[in-house]
This record gives sequence, C-alpha cells and structure tokens, in this order.
Amino acid sequence: MLLTDPRRRILFIGGKGGVGKTSLASAIALARAREGARVLVVSTDPAHNLGHLWEREVGDAPVRLAQPGAHGGTLDGMEIDPEATIERHLSAVEQTMTRLLPERQHAEARAHLERARHAPGSHEAAVLERIAEAAELGEREYDLVVFDTAPSGHTLRLLALPGQLAGWTETLLRNRDRSERFSAAMRGLTGKADPAPSADAELRRLLQRRRERFENLQRAITDSERAGFVVVFTAEALPVAETLEVVDTLTGMRVHIVALVANRRSPADAGELLHRRRVMEDRHLESVRTKIPGTPLVEVPLVAGELTGFAALENLAALLVTSPR
Repeated sequence: MLLTDPRRRILFIGGKGGVGKTSLASAIALARAREGARVLVVSTDPAHNLGHLWEREVGDAPVRLAQPGAHGGTLDGMEIDPEATIERHLSAVEQTMTRLLPERQHAEARAHLERARHAPGSHEAAVLERIAEAAELGEREYDLVVFDTAPSGHTLRLLALPGQLAGWTETLLRNRDRSERFSAAMRGLTGKADPAPSADAELRRLLQRRRERFENLQRAITDSERAGFVVVFTAEALPVAETLEVVDTLTGMRVHIVALVANRRSPADAGELLHRRRVMEDRHLESVRTKIPGTPLVEVPLVAGELTGFAALENLAALLVTSPR
C-alpha cells in the first residue's frame, strides 16, 4: 500500500489545522503495525490530541497503544513535551557551568539560563531535538516512525531548522578549535597546565553529538527512500490553497511528498446537502490534480460517529487500504 510502504522508515503527516492529521497518522501507523511492523507514532503538535484519540495517557516517552493482528506488529505512541526537553537541557548546562565557573559567578550563570528558557526559538529547538532523538530511536528499535505534526507553517519552519542548527553548531565547534589552539599556544609559552581539559573535551563531545544528530535528521528528511511527507487536507477552498503552498515549499526543500490525502469526503448519495458538497469537493480535487500532477491523491470518506478509540481507528485504517486514488 502507498501509505505503508515497508521501505519507508520516517513519515511526516502534515497539513492545515483541523483536517484530521492525528487520526490519519494513527490510522496509517496502525495499518502498518497490522502488517507486522514495529511502529512509533509521535505527536509534535503543542495541542496534543494523541492521548485523547487513543483514550489513554500518552507522554514524552513511548507507551504501548496497540498490538494488533497475528503478525507480531506493535504500535507505540509519544507526545513531545518541549518544556521537559528544555528543562533537561538547561539542567545539564547548569551542571556543566557550575563545574567550570567559580562560585561567585553561579548566580549570574543561572540568571542567564533562565533568560534562555524563554528566548525566541527555544521551543522550536527543543521540539526539533526530540524529533531528531525520536528518528534515531526509530532507526534502532522500530520499522517506522510516524510524526503527527503541528499545523503547516509551524512544521515547515521546523523542517528548515536541522540544516540551520547544524551549521550554527559547526560554527561553535570552529570557535572552540580557535580557542583551544590559542590556549595551547599560551600554555606552551607559560608552561601552565590546562585547568579543565576534561570539561573542554566534554563540551566538544556534546557539540559534536548535537551536530551529528541534526545532520542525520537533515539527511533523513531529504532521502526519498527513507522518509516522506503526507499532506492532509479537506476539499475546501482554504485547505486546498494552503496545500498548494505547502507542496511548493516542501518541493523546494527537497522533501519527498508521498501522497496528498483528501480527508472526510462527502458521500454523493446521502441527500441533497451532502451531494452538493460532493460536487464542490470534486471541483477542488480536480484543481489539485491539475496543479500537482504526478503526486498520488488518496480520498478518505467521511465516517459516522467519533474517531476515538482502537475500534474506530482500526476501521479508518481499513478505509485507508481501500480508499480510491
């Protein structure tokens, strides 16, 4: 099946807010798990709905959501908590700084870290760090990681960040190199020993690990055999307009678009009101096919009842397998 290609290891599900991304991300993950795969679905949206959808507690570490079928597949879920990520990061930095700095500077250092906690971009960097960690976890322990992403604009900014942060970290490393060479020259002239060589080595390891993590994520995002993006929309004017913009931006970023998913398609034979909506939707989908030729378009019908719980998601997963293209 197109959306559960076993060769793919990372799948991003994105689109305008309110079009059903979380439900479809879970259904795609469940369909793959039913085939026998180990799947992790990760919510990156600050307004988490994954736990509500599955009717259970989901947090910042993977928890078992389902073990469907007889093929041994499993489905785990997690919701990224940027605040917890920032707290862990700042705590580790504080421990390092208190080892390196004299005690009289500790209060100033803590005040600096507190300002960093609320600095512009800290939330996005924390989310990206956890996305990179989840991608690495997926490579080690899962066959597929499905990212249920925040609304389009936020997600596109995140996808542009790995290369930027990797370059920023590389600049830090180059500055460390220059500083270390200067310090080595001064030690040679004065004969004094380096007061904290182990701390310098630890800092270098942390920076290198961070650079490698972002570089690996950047490579994965732009590798069409490893990763892909599914754009979800409803066949209405505003979601369609945003979808066209998202596809254009992703193409410019060299991100492979696996498919477009038109969600909640109105039935044509359920009364005059829904029939008229179906005709309007058909016009919008024809426009999408014309403007984005060559990209598969999957149509998912409107379903009765609420999409919560395992049974409802299992039904949606079955619909995805049989939906028209």
